[in-house]
Amino acid sequence: MPPLNQSSSFSSNTGPSSDNVANNAEQSAAAEPPKFFFREKYAKLGVKGNFMPLAAQPANVDLADWLAHQTVENYRIVSTIGQCIQETDHNTGKPVCNSDSCPKMLAGRHIYTWLDHKKDPIPVSAPQYICLVQRWMTGKIHDPKAFPTEAPAGSVGTNAPGGVNTDSRDWIGKSAGFPETFLHDCRTCFRQIFRIYAHLYHSHWVDPFWHLSGQSNGQGWTDLNSCFVHFCTVAKLYGLLTDKDAEPMQPLIDIWISNGSIPADAANGACTIVQPQ
Repeated sequence: MPPLNQSSSFSSNTGPSSDNVANNAEQSAAAEPPKFFFREKYAKLGVKGNFMPLAAQPANVDLADWLAHQTVENYRIVSTIGQCIQETDHNTGKPVCNSDSCPKMLAGRHIYTWLDHKKDPIPVSAPQYICLVQRWMTGKIHDPKAFPTEAPAGSVGTNAPGGVNTDSRDWIGKSAGFPETFLHDCRTCFRQIFRIYAHLYHSHWVDPFWHLSGQSNGQGWTDLNSCFVHFCTVAKLYGLLTDKDAEPMQPLIDIWISNGSIPADAANGACTIVQPQ
């Protein structure tokens, strides 16, 4: 494997709380290290087949309940695979991903910022960004108002225990007790999960995932691919990510669509959700 140059950060003047992209294409090409994970050779999975059976909504399960399950499950998976960048590097005495090695939340040319309490975008280090995402998502999925775990009492359309929702509007999950913001919350969760994956690939594919591949208990790059292709299958099947969201990892996603690792139905967004009007 050829030696890699140190990844560089990029300046940007684009909008808040979105992925900011460097303007200078020549500077980007010169500064960024080779993306081995965008090559078909390194697009292999740690499992056989595809994840459509795990992504498709079961016949007797409410769509909102299924989306809630997928959100929680994919958050659990990325948290587990991401633990390896929190391990201490014995050469530095610091976690693999730390504020010195990753002073910004980068995914190649994309820089992710966080919104402070005034809704102003602020640059934070990658470990701090991931910690903020985990804190926000843990609070969201454990909030019974946002992700209810029990069916509402009363008749169909009830949103509160013992009461009937008389709101004439409709939305995904209304009959199961989910709030009107539920679909938006799911999409926000998937966007944040994607950003963690994008950082794992662009900043940590070599260290630690490449180096872990030869270890018996290591979670190497094929394991990372398996987790991410599962996530992408769900995200594309239900339309939970935009093309702009997926841009930092699009070359790898295209390989998986081409070789069938992401099935055609998922790639085409066969179950894309549209909020009722």
